[in-house]
Amino acid sequence: MKMYFSQKVGTDDTTGEDYSPLPLKVSIEKTRQALNDAYAGFDNALEIDLIDSYIYEINSLQKRYKHLTDLAAAEPAPQEESLRKYSPVRALVSHVLG
Repeated sequence: MKMYFSQKVGTDDTTGEDYSPLPLKVSIEKTRQALNDAYAGFDNALEIDLIDSYIYEINSLQKRYKHLTDLAAAEPAPQEESLRKYSPVRALVSHVLG
């Protein structure tokens, strides 16, 4: 008996999934929504194992949310950069002092 195997090479086009990193603001919003969903699931859970799983999920999402917000706080705000770069005070000082 002969057996034939075909090899099919899968590409990202066939799966249709995008693996590019999300912007920080979008990631924070998705984490916040997942946290709200986990809280809603916890409030409606009746079985002990399900309650435990929601507790673990909420704890992990809280840690992820804190990490993302810490990253966002560490990034300089775009408005601050533009103010420093194009500040009228800076232009005046450079004009006066040459």
